Amino acid sequence: MFNIVLTAIERGRAVVFLMGVILLSGLAVLINIPKEAEPDIPIPYIYVSVIHPGISPEDAERLLVRPLEKELMLAEGLDEILGFGGQNYGAVIVKYDVDVDVDEALLETTRLVDLVKPKFPKDSEEPLIQEVNVTAFPALFVALSGQVSERELIRRAKTLKNELENLPNVLGAEIMGDREEQLEVIINPARMEAYQISHAELYGGIEKNNRVVPAGQMDTGSGRFTVSVPGLFESYKDIVDLPVKVHGDAVVTLSDIAKIRRTYKDQNVLTRFNGKPATVLMVSRRTGSNLLEMTKQVRAATAAFTAEWPEGIRVNYSFDQSEYTNGMISSLQSSISNAIVLVMIIVIAALGVRSALMVGLAIPTS
Repeated sequence: MFNIVLTAIERGRAVVFLMGVILLSGLAVLINIPKEAEPDIPIPYIYVSVIHPGISPEDAERLLVRPLEKELMLAEGLDEILGFGGQNYGAVIVKYDVDVDVDEALLETTRLVDLVKPKFPKDSEEPLIQEVNVTAFPALFVALSGQVSERELIRRAKTLKNELENLPNVLGAEIMGDREEQLEVIINPARMEAYQISHAELYGGIEKNNRVVPAGQMDTGSGRFTVSVPGLFESYKDIVDLPVKVHGDAVVTLSDIAKIRRTYKDQNVLTRFNGKPATVLMVSRRTGSNLLEMTKQVRAATAAFTAEWPEGIRVNYSFDQSEYTNGMISSLQSSISNAIVLVMIIVIAALGVRSALMVGLAIPTS
């Protein structure tokens, strides 16, 4: 140890130069390193959910959760299972041992769920299997609100979603409060009676459409080609012009006996910002990306993209994780600064100013 100190004293300029390089390198790393409050730590947790419309919590537990629990108990490396049933769904959280690889746990869970799927009720949807990933949680909410129609808010949100998902550090932007668009058909009984159309004819005509019909291939002797039969609804006009009854040259379409209009499905989720209706974009970042840089990019891109929007639409930000992360970084820097000052005060009282400066400079360097 004495020889190392003696060598450093004899080559003072080289030591000072090396210390400067270390300090500059440390500052560069400090500026560019990804900063986040919740780092991406692999957690061996797997979430399995099964949706069954209309099922009660009691039946969900009996018909969905218990079969899943019974089969998943055979998983290798299993630590704990938590199951719960709710209205319209059943779910199970599978916890594996810490030393189990998350990818292997996901494959094992998928294999066991495939074995239990035939035991589910007939109308149950395909099970959803996903790992619990901290980085998949939204890092920033972008709320759109204002005195405009719901259709206008949703349309603007979809255009902003496409813009944000093109950013390099953004993994995705999910819209919350968006309702699926649909066509509402209101049948006029008087017109059905006037055209002499029964309910069976109407239902049969609609049921026979909007289908993929495999027409096969035709061999002409000179070659073979595939025959396609257009049967799917692709536009509003396809439904309006849907033939219901044909008599001679006269064709009665669906629009002749019904009123057709665009609307949305019933709303299951209400989103509000400061008590007013809103459409919210939940922005998630890519794994390993800089959280602070991502939020800056999102805010800058949103401000530039919405600059020419009508004044009635307001853009607000909430649940910004970068604010919490910046607070933690500021707290850390303050603690280091306070520690350096306190150590220098103690050293000054004991050894003098020169020794205090050396110690104070050594702390951030190390």
